[in-house]
Amino acid sequence: MDKQQVIFRDLGNMDYKEAWDYQESLLKENTRRKSLVYSREPAVNENTLPAPDSELPTQHYLLFVEHPPVYTLGKSGNIENVLMSEKQLEENGIQFFRTNRGGDITFHGDQQIVGYPILDLEKFYTDIGKYLRNLEEVIITSLADYGLKGARSAGETGVWLDPDVPGRERKICAMGVRTSRWITMHGFAFNVNTDLSYFNNIIPCGIQNKQVTSLEKELGKKIDFEAAKEVVKKNFEKVFEVELLSSQ
Repeated sequence: MDKQQVIFRDLGNMDYKEAWDYQESLLKENTRRKSLVYSREPAVNENTLPAPDSELPTQHYLLFVEHPPVYTLGKSGNIENVLMSEKQLEENGIQFFRTNRGGDITFHGDQQIVGYPILDLEKFYTDIGKYLRNLEEVIITSLADYGLKGARSAGETGVWLDPDVPGRERKICAMGVRTSRWITMHGFAFNVNTDLSYFNNIIPCGIQNKQVTSLEKELGKKIDFEAAKEVVKKNFEKVFEVELLSSQ
């Protein structure tokens, strides 16, 4: 059976709002296409039946991007987890956005791989929990390629190192998603050479007394950022059993 194809686009360094709007445009186009299929009149013959899930006229995307320093708060997040005032944010050149994704507060910045999959889950499985576990698996397998043992922490979406060792728990990848008609957006933020000092100004993901880390910190050296992207892309293809097609 042929693998599903996912258009891959590296957006480079892009303002958070611009990337958010772009995701929304891709999601809306996919939901529009699905609506056209499902709003057809009741079939009178096989040629007018709604398309099977595998033939829905939707297009999968995987976007990679780096953002200028920005804090983003999930729709159910607590603003008290932001430890800076609006004035302090402005003085430090850090943007802030309330978003429509799941999760709480997180940071995006340079040398962090932010991945935004725009997938039609009806072509995979209609299970958000499974989707999140697979996103985590992409990062866990990528960490293994660097000789690190990534893991899940019970009840806490994302990827961790030593999640079961009190005082040693440290998060290396945050996640938060949104779906509409089973089309996904938002995604994951994987710390590669990320400046971790920015996390001191928030309670990351609303989780008290746990650390944040990066590939650079764990391995004690600067990581080839472009090579890290290729590792994540390879493992995305493997975990989701898809083929990435590069596109501008």
